[in-house]
Amino acid sequence: MVKYDQLVKRVKYVNIPNILTLMRIIFIPVLVIVYYLPFDNATVWATAIFALAAVTDWFDGYLARKWEQTSAFGTFLDPVADKLIVSVTLILLVQTYNSVWVTVAAAIIISREIVISALREWMAELGLRSKVAVSFVGKLKTTVQMLALILLLYQQPIAGVDLYWSGMICLGLAALLTLWSMYLYLRAGLPLLLQQDNK
Repeated sequence: MVKYDQLVKRVKYVNIPNILTLMRIIFIPVLVIVYYLPFDNATVWATAIFALAAVTDWFDGYLARKWEQTSAFGTFLDPVADKLIVSVTLILLVQTYNSVWVTVAAAIIISREIVISALREWMAELGLRSKVAVSFVGKLKTTVQMLALILLLYQQPIAGVDLYWSGMICLGLAALLTLWSMYLYLRAGLPLLLQQDNK
């Protein structure tokens, strides 16, 4: 039989911020299925799903802080959900556009996430994770990246304006910001790791 204190610990994970984060993960297979549906407006609906997921990304963190519902589970799951949906969406766009520029940008963005995730894991083992906290450049990169993916997913002109080049410009800028933010993270983290090796 579950004890009361154990039940309280489990229930605290069932809150709106964590539910929003989990929804972002659930949206991933839905996004893929809708994207490939044989309907003219399939990409429009897929874009709406991605945009909704992007909104939950902002709300879950905001609500967790405002309602003081932050948890280790939410802190772990939030960046995982972000990386999963962005990576899957980039793969969809690489297949759709068959462009070297989209492929290179996708490779840069996904590779950066792998490198920084590994760096944060090592820093956490040393108790130094706060040294590689999210920076302003990282947040700006995320915003531009989300806008680029929305524009490229949509694939429909608005008021006669083709969004392709707008999306490509935003994607290129996101890739550049990705490299810059990775440099900032590595500059902050690698010296600390090397110091630990020299002890």
